[in-house]
Amino acid sequence: MNIEQYRDYCIAKKGTTESFPFDATTLVFKVMNKMFALTRVEEFEFINLKCDPEKAIEFREIYDGVKPGYHMNKQLWNSVYPNEDVPDKLIYQMIDDSYDLIVSSLTKKLQKELQEL
Repeated sequence: MNIEQYRDYCIAKKGTTESFPFDATTLVFKVMNKMFALTRVEEFEFINLKCDPEKAIEFREIYDGVKPGYHMNKQLWNSVYPNEDVPDKLIYQMIDDSYDLIVSSLTKKLQKELQEL
């Protein structure tokens, strides 16, 4: 996976926006203004993705390329290294899961707004 594939996949998700809220190199994807994925555009070394806490531990035990989220809540976020041993298909699934976790945490009002987009 390269950064263009990652970006195209994330931005295609319903209600998703992209921005650089932290600095000029950290690309953040949000759904309804809540972050679900981020990476550094200059290096594209890893992607931070929200994850179910039990799955997060499981992925870290199976793959060398999944580590506790860099600069994030280590229970809820993983740093996924796409050029290590994590299959692209799984990375896409982890992006989906991160997006879905955020959507499920939205208020009913925001979920309705998202459905209407």
